[in-house]
Amino acid sequence: MSARGVATRPRATPGEGGAGSLADAPIGVVPIIWNNADLPPSKPPLHPSTVLDEIERLGFAGTQLGVGFPTGDELRRELSARHLRLAEVYGAIPCQRDGPAANAPEVARRHLDDLVADGGEVLVVALERSEERDAWVGRAAGAPSLTDDGWTALGDLLNDLGEEAGRSGHEVAFHNHAGTFVETSDELDRLMASTDPRRVGLCLDVGHAIVGGGDPVAILARHGERVTHVHLKDVAPGPAAALREQRLTGFLPALQARVFAPLGSGLLDLPGVLAALANRRYRGWLMVEQDTSWEPPSEAAAVGRRVLASTLRWMTAGTRLRAS
Repeated sequence: MSARGVATRPRATPGEGGAGSLADAPIGVVPIIWNNADLPPSKPPLHPSTVLDEIERLGFAGTQLGVGFPTGDELRRELSARHLRLAEVYGAIPCQRDGPAANAPEVARRHLDDLVADGGEVLVVALERSEERDAWVGRAAGAPSLTDDGWTALGDLLNDLGEEAGRSGHEVAFHNHAGTFVETSDELDRLMASTDPRRVGLCLDVGHAIVGGGDPVAILARHGERVTHVHLKDVAPGPAAALREQRLTGFLPALQARVFAPLGSGLLDLPGVLAALANRRYRGWLMVEQDTSWEPPSEAAAVGRRVLASTLRWMTAGTRLRAS
């Protein structure tokens, strides 16, 4: 553990795992940096066409379905005109300690219907944030957790959803998230044990993993074969420490304190994560994400895109030098 209380390891050097096998992994963006649905609006939202124009300009290959985006054929046309793909649709399932809410299957299938209608590729599923867990964000070890029946019910729902998605040629990937009943590494382990690997993949959000007290590289060592989708975002040490020390409470206050930082500027071992993915021959999306930023949204997204690309180039160059 570091002095900040977050698990760390020596950072990867060029040639340790390399990144050559990630050469074909497309780089996308989660457009929450432009219009964040989690926070009360402080200014008028940007028009979806403006957001899509910026995503194209910055060189991303695809995007998550964003706030206010058109749907169906209109969205397909807007994406095609910018040579973009709909990498994912994100959906949150209502869930309390005893398991998913009665309407959770309907909510989940509505998100799947959106994915199919919009021509998306991966259905990313998380749990809705829980009031019971919100006070434990960033220090969730020992927090109220799902009951045994709750874990069983959640696993059954996700397995059913994965089977249904597979019939239309789509994947379901579960997303760990702070302020929910799958925040900590132990909870993620339990989720993986409760679901069928043939039906349910893992969307590892490395930023939420760190906030939950976990080590993304260690998670990849345990569950790398389940990872089919990745959200890459960094974590600012100051707000993370404030959460652990109870000087800051709640997920939304943490967002307002900019707990998620530009790639390369915080606690994330980005080379280590990329090396672990490369060692697993990962071919899925690398989604750059930053929920909030002190910088203008497009500037923050550009930084993330460039840091990721430069880290991949640096690691690949190191691998080539080592092989020569």
